[in-house]
Amino acid sequence: MTDATSTTARSTQVQLVRRPQGWPDDADFRTVEVELPPLGDGEVRVANEFMSVDPYMRGRMNEGKSYIPPFALGETMTGGAVGRVVASRSDGLPVGTAVRHDLGWRDVAQGTASRFRPVQEVPGTSLSVHLGVLGMTGLTAFVGLTAIAGIEEGDTVFVSGAAGAVGSTAGQLARLLGAGRVIGSAGGPEKGRLLTERYGYDAAIDYKAGPVAEQLAQAAPDGVDLYFDNVGGDHLEAALGAMNRGGRAALCGAIVGYNAEEPVPGPRNMFRIITQGLTLKGFTLGDWAHLSGEFGEKMATWFAEGRINHDETVVDGIENAVDAFRSMMRGGNVGKMVVRVGG
Repeated sequence: MTDATSTTARSTQVQLVRRPQGWPDDADFRTVEVELPPLGDGEVRVANEFMSVDPYMRGRMNEGKSYIPPFALGETMTGGAVGRVVASRSDGLPVGTAVRHDLGWRDVAQGTASRFRPVQEVPGTSLSVHLGVLGMTGLTAFVGLTAIAGIEEGDTVFVSGAAGAVGSTAGQLARLLGAGRVIGSAGGPEKGRLLTERYGYDAAIDYKAGPVAEQLAQAAPDGVDLYFDNVGGDHLEAALGAMNRGGRAALCGAIVGYNAEEPVPGPRNMFRIITQGLTLKGFTLGDWAHLSGEFGEKMATWFAEGRINHDETVVDGIENAVDAFRSMMRGGNVGKMVVRVGG
């Protein structure tokens, strides 16, 4: 029998070869076959089953200083992924172990064992749940509502991008954490029904049907106490106009401007931050990793009790990963968008 640790392997990988201008184009990427060397001491090889595509990746395609380094041109991109160890020279990660890591955008990943974190398999549930509500997606929603915006019992909460990965989780967590009324914004009546029938929202705003500010005023006649922002633009302006005195906003994303070729104008009513005594705080998850333990315990319990609904939009094939990313950026997903790489 051949020892898999002493053999090479091939990996299909997606690389960035040009900085996108506006919406990413096929010519900005290339798919390559990479030969992986035999494993060194302390290394493992993982067959990825699912990889994540997320809005923050668009910022990493640009040049410039940010909270996370940009993707290097000519090199394989990275991102969340889950898979299973298929060859190992690490006692801590034997063959068969399910792991989560950041070596996405490839079908086979290889590296030191420290780059891979074992995950507990949930009976009847795909490993991809560790990219969604049990992973970065769920932690982002939890951190924004608790550590950033300080959710309080009885709060009226407004969430933009509410049918997406973070938004669909944030609405449910807001309810579990004591919100009195939860309002979400999404595009189209079908997504609106999901918000109220599946994700715990009391009211849904269809941003495609009319001005967000007018709809929010109707959905929250007594104002908004907490705003969880995934969108920016007109949604942030609407939230500022509706927020009660002392309101808090967790600024998680601004997807409205990620593919814009010119800067997107800011809200015209920022004076309300002063007159209403509002607090707006942006955050990125890397600063809040210390809350992952608390989040993991609570979310595991809620998930096991059936109190969290979890939806995915699954695209098959590493060769379709770029299309999946673009679709997610256009709102083509319900819940978490993942690419099924293998398994």
